[in-house]
Amino acid sequence: MKSILVAGFEPFNGQSVNPASEVLPLLANTSLTNAVVHCQTLPVIGAAAHEKLMTYIEQYQADIVLVLGQAAGRDKLTLERVAINVDDYPIKDNAGEQPLDQPIVRHGPAAYFTTLPIKSMTHAMNNANVPSAISNTAGTFVCNHIFYRTLHSLATELTTRKVVMGFMHLPLLPEQAQAQQFAMPLSEQLAGVQASLTAALAPTESVAMVTGSQC
Repeated sequence: MKSILVAGFEPFNGQSVNPASEVLPLLANTSLTNAVVHCQTLPVIGAAAHEKLMTYIEQYQADIVLVLGQAAGRDKLTLERVAINVDDYPIKDNAGEQPLDQPIVRHGPAAYFTTLPIKSMTHAMNNANVPSAISNTAGTFVCNHIFYRTLHSLATELTTRKVVMGFMHLPLLPEQAQAQQFAMPLSEQLAGVQASLTAALAPTESVAMVTGSQC
């Protein structure tokens, strides 16, 4: 039986909701073959989020870890390919901090790639009629921080067992979106995340998808 941990960020920047945490109570009822899904909310504070996530990974003995975050302006569920070693916050986090041009891990690698089968997961979401894509930037806010720092911890500290980890950005919910902003209903976002987890458990060996960009 596989153990899946899905963590989503709380609301931030003065907002009252975040799709990343709103989807968790619904996702907790998901039934997957040969897997159990655990859900937890994370604070929008880099160090605190990382500490909590690593505690949950150990608590649930997670085999698969997917962290969810909000990305206003995106019109698809986007799995992130790479996390980079920099904090350069465009806004303050929920502790009122705003680091600029700071390494997440001093002397750490410049970047880490996700260890999730993101092409299989994206293919599965699109097959479920949920608009999805692979993103090549997780930004430089708390989402990227937790993505990078957790992959670093898994690579350098938790080496006794295999844990695969990645990050997915979610669009705004209809109640959040302002004029001309894209929004996606919570039920559709839930269906996408569920499809992605099913694919993560049994990834397709070869998914031919063009996911790069020219610039």
